[in-house]
Amino acid sequence: MASRKSSRGAGGSPSPGSKRETKHGGSKNGKKEGLSGSSFFTWFMVIALLGVWTSVAVVWFELVDYEEVLGKLGIYDADGDGDFDVEDAKVLLGLKERSVPAQPTSPDSEETIQPADKSHVESEHKNADVELEEEIQSVLHEALHSQPGEGHEDVDESINDQWQEKEEVHGETFEAPTTDDLLRELENEIPEAYETPDSDQKDADLLTDDLGAMESEPYEAPVSYEYDMDVEKTVSDPEAPEDGVHGDYNEDHVESKHTEDVVANEPEESEMPVQAEDYSNDDLVGKSEKETEQDKTEKAKKKKKPKLLNKFDKTIKAELDAAEKLRKKGKVEEALRAFEELVNQYPQSPRARYGKAQSEDDLAEKMRSNEMLQKAINTYDEVVSLPNVPSDLIKMSLKREADRQQFLGRMRGSLVTLQKLVQLFPSDTSFKNDLGVGYLLIGDNSNAKKVYEEVLSLAPNDGFAKVHYGFILKAENKIAESIPYLKEGLESGDPGTDDGRFYFHLGDALQRMGDKEAYKWYELGYQRGHFASVWQRSLYNVKGLKAQPWWTARETGYTELVKSLEKNWKLIRDEGLAVMDKKRSLFLPEDENLREKGDWSQFTLWQQGRKNENACKSVPKTCALLERFPEATGCRRGQIKYSIMHPGTHVWPHTGPTNCRLRMHLGLVIPKEGCRIRCAQENRTWEEGKVLIFDDSFEHEVWQDAENYRLIFIVDVWHPELTAQQRRTLPAI
Repeated sequence: MASRKSSRGAGGSPSPGSKRETKHGGSKNGKKEGLSGSSFFTWFMVIALLGVWTSVAVVWFELVDYEEVLGKLGIYDADGDGDFDVEDAKVLLGLKERSVPAQPTSPDSEETIQPADKSHVESEHKNADVELEEEIQSVLHEALHSQPGEGHEDVDESINDQWQEKEEVHGETFEAPTTDDLLRELENEIPEAYETPDSDQKDADLLTDDLGAMESEPYEAPVSYEYDMDVEKTVSDPEAPEDGVHGDYNEDHVESKHTEDVVANEPEESEMPVQAEDYSNDDLVGKSEKETEQDKTEKAKKKKKPKLLNKFDKTIKAELDAAEKLRKKGKVEEALRAFEELVNQYPQSPRARYGKAQSEDDLAEKMRSNEMLQKAINTYDEVVSLPNVPSDLIKMSLKREADRQQFLGRMRGSLVTLQKLVQLFPSDTSFKNDLGVGYLLIGDNSNAKKVYEEVLSLAPNDGFAKVHYGFILKAENKIAESIPYLKEGLESGDPGTDDGRFYFHLGDALQRMGDKEAYKWYELGYQRGHFASVWQRSLYNVKGLKAQPWWTARETGYTELVKSLEKNWKLIRDEGLAVMDKKRSLFLPEDENLREKGDWSQFTLWQQGRKNENACKSVPKTCALLERFPEATGCRRGQIKYSIMHPGTHVWPHTGPTNCRLRMHLGLVIPKEGCRIRCAQENRTWEEGKVLIFDDSFEHEVWQDAENYRLIFIVDVWHPELTAQQRRTLPAI
């Protein structure tokens, strides 16, 4: 217990030393109170929390305008990379020139210091590190405290980092074929998809939300860059045949894919290709090939930035930046007011007017207003008419103007704009490529062909021109001639070539030539995400729908429709035969190049959910029977029609355009032998009075080798897994 005695003396009174300790802050038990461990920790936590909350306040309340700070630092950009960093400081201090060996660079690339060179500089100038840090801090201090507008005379001619275009991944979204590689690298402003207001990238094919579901809104469903390319043509004439391969870019039936995904559900085991070979590692396509070191080096080079400011606009760059900052933050209305004020104050400023056009463009998306979008189109056009407009800004304005005109379905107006681009920049083949697509969109294959021939004479390896030229040849039924252009175009890997339609057409051309390599290209298209499977190659799909070639009535859920068709098959047959017996046949021949040989005609009652009243007058009982089944008559992605095929007919393997429908075949007049249909890998035959059901988005083929004609009744129905909302809003095909 002796060890428990404290500093008290024998008499129990405190010692002088103990008193002094207590007097100066010590406790009676000998511990210090003012600097105890717990107190130190408490103060440390308080200070730490104050620091955290101060940082949060700075960011949350935007106490420091970092973009303005970075903009001011840009005046000290010594190495031309568009910003201020340590390398710029080294140049200003004279360190970089003394230590960094000259490195060859291309004219289009900006100076950079490789990591090895950086280490060389650091090792040679260890003693200068402290001095360098002090110099950098002084430069930062000076930039932060300079007045707005100072030192802007030598600023780079673009509003640098705010204008870098975000790369778009094709996948569904299908990358619009008219996007050229040069402007993809130069600009932020030749966008491809309507995205959020923070992005300049806008796509004529897509809106990020479902416009079809907004029927009460004034914003019209846009016509996209899509062009029909032989995927069972959809026609506006209800009496015209639907199945077919064709060569028109039909603007009336171009589908905007905003309500669906390009690729349907994953294939089931039954959908795998017949070929046992594995093409998964095939290097046929350019984008699948291993990059060479030279390619990697070129891609590593910094992209050239667009020059958007003329001499005058550089003097008001701070004001332009402030307005652009509002637009980038999604404050569209405020941005538009800011740019309008700049246009009123500086009517000759191209950049201010371009910013106004962009803001109107963004606001049109927000408001779903075609009227506002037309204002944006007009303003883009005004930019070009101003004096001293940088060439990059002219390109971007006209390109965007053409894009928005196509979005509104004004293809001929877009064509005029594209012609202007080609006239102003005749050496730019990318604009010629866009012009070719413009001609195709209005169905002028002849002029489109001339444009692509001109491009290929100037740039023989232009992949974009090759795939489109190959498409035109195939549309002219020059199958063998089209194959090398389609194949070489896809192998090039050029922007705009990695598209499901070109895989589709190359495979189709190879099939017609009897070349089994067709399935290799279908497999590659599937791996790229363009097809749901090697067999299911429709291009306008809703993701997640059940996919199988053959269906039963029970699986579809449309048993009442099937029972009604089979119960009344003789009535349907007799009315069809009566139409056939008329002197002026109402059956129209299939003229869309689906037949290898033979005679095949159709008589259509419903097309895209619209009833053909005149046709139904000839078969009134049949039409009355069908009126009870909206899954058929309301299927805006299908038809209801009679189909007659005569002996000696063979229909090429082909696929329908969408996975959103199923197709019913009711046998009416069926020869005992010689008629069969293949869907995917299974052959079946028709029976009189019986219904076959298959998914025509899968590859199917027909042979008619009987001695007499074959007559069937075709009824398309919505895929049973589509919701009521989807059935109402999906665009017609």
